[in-house]
Amino acid sequence: MILPIYAYGQPVLRKKASDIDAQYPDLNALIDNMFETMYDSNGIGLAAPQIGLSIRLFLVDGSEIEDINPKGFKEVFINPVIEEEFGTEWEFEEGCLSIPDVRAHVKRKGELTIRYFDRNWNEHTKTFNGMAARIIQHEYDHIEGVLFTDRISPLKRNMLKRRMEGISKGRVNVDYKMKFPKK
Repeated sequence: MILPIYAYGQPVLRKKASDIDAQYPDLNALIDNMFETMYDSNGIGLAAPQIGLSIRLFLVDGSEIEDINPKGFKEVFINPVIEEEFGTEWEFEEGCLSIPDVRAHVKRKGELTIRYFDRNWNEHTKTFNGMAARIIQHEYDHIEGVLFTDRISPLKRNMLKRRMEGISKGRVNVDYKMKFPKK
């Protein structure tokens, strides 16, 4: 089932999300619906707050990205904790399904170690680098109530302010379902 993406301005996007346990209702169906929603909107990552749920869950699929390591990178992260971010900081243009038509260069560390549960509740501690690390950091920010636009300069953010306010008022043209803040 394709779910609506919550647009910039929705309060859930600014909340720090809560851990869940293995008894979370219909978790596998939720994960399947999140993947379907992400693919329908041409995304490479989706966090639960982006569909209105303030829980510590996100998923990624970078398997179509040519230079990504590991190859076939597709993962579900439940209750993740970034243990360490390290390596050379690098800048790359990012976008977000919740803030369509807005892109900006964001600096992030090149590597990270993260502890999380997969969809079968197996615990992992893994180190990722490059684009895989960047995608994880972007989605992890969502469960912390942080948006990629928080990581750009105040000047650039101010330049984007009018466009972002328009998004929060529903003035955006996308080919996927969105849920906008109530007026």
